[in-house]
Amino acid sequence: MSRPTQSVSPLAPIGINAALEASANPSITPRPKIFDEFALTDRVAIVSGGNGGLGLEMAIALCEAGTRATYCIDLPAQPSTEWVASRDFVQKLGNNSRLEYISADVRDQKGLWKKVEEVADKEGRMDVCIAAAGILKAHTNCLEYPAEQFKEVLDVNTSGVLFTAQAAGRQMAKFGNGGSIILIASMSGSITNRDHAWVSYNTSKSAVLQMARSMACELGPQKIRVNSLSPGHIYTNMTAAYLDKQPHLFDKWSGMNPLGRLGRPDELRGVVTWLASDASTFCTGSDIIVSGGHHSW
Repeated sequence: MSRPTQSVSPLAPIGINAALEASANPSITPRPKIFDEFALTDRVAIVSGGNGGLGLEMAIALCEAGTRATYCIDLPAQPSTEWVASRDFVQKLGNNSRLEYISADVRDQKGLWKKVEEVADKEGRMDVCIAAAGILKAHTNCLEYPAEQFKEVLDVNTSGVLFTAQAAGRQMAKFGNGGSIILIASMSGSITNRDHAWVSYNTSKSAVLQMARSMACELGPQKIRVNSLSPGHIYTNMTAAYLDKQPHLFDKWSGMNPLGRLGRPDELRGVVTWLASDASTFCTGSDIIVSGGHHSW
């Protein structure tokens, strides 16, 4: 009886198989391939919430990994000074990658679908999606939480994430090359932040975790992988504004994980590049927690 057909890496032979081939054929000169697995050469990506913060940090990482173009989607009509500096930085990398900006509202499903379709048609492909747009509201007692404010948070953090994933996934399916969709959740989706009344935020991020699993199961046959990424307390512009008003929280949050500090935005570069690339081709429907061990106490 013949063996079932097994999948093969596009970089094959790699690892042990490469070693055995080199052993059988002394004329072969081995070379490392691990960084080739992480390369995003000539791929096209979109990143919502890409005008700054974690979204922009991740977009730069994709460009450094070799994307042909990474399109940052955000609400402002014009990009921030930070984004412009990042675009100029990418232009100087010398790897022909481009950082582009699109003004769009992630809450506008049909509008977002159209804009991402235009990108995909222009580039001839769609490979990577990072849905990173999100908002956080001030402490509000869960028993008194206003309906409109609750809806406002879920419209961006949950519906906006779905609409972004749909916009990219529709194009991935159309071009038939597969792809990777990364939904930015939060550790707040699987735990409750002690002493913080964030029922809307926590609920919205928990929904994203199940959204990733559900989409992964539906889209797997089309070779479209869907995972969620759950950061812990990361020192971003958004959290800095919050901490500036309550400086005592800096030490409190830092002491809530085994590493005893807040995370940096750049500490998500590696994991998001791994999820976007062929280095993670058997990973789908998973939630990757990057929290400094916050869950481990």
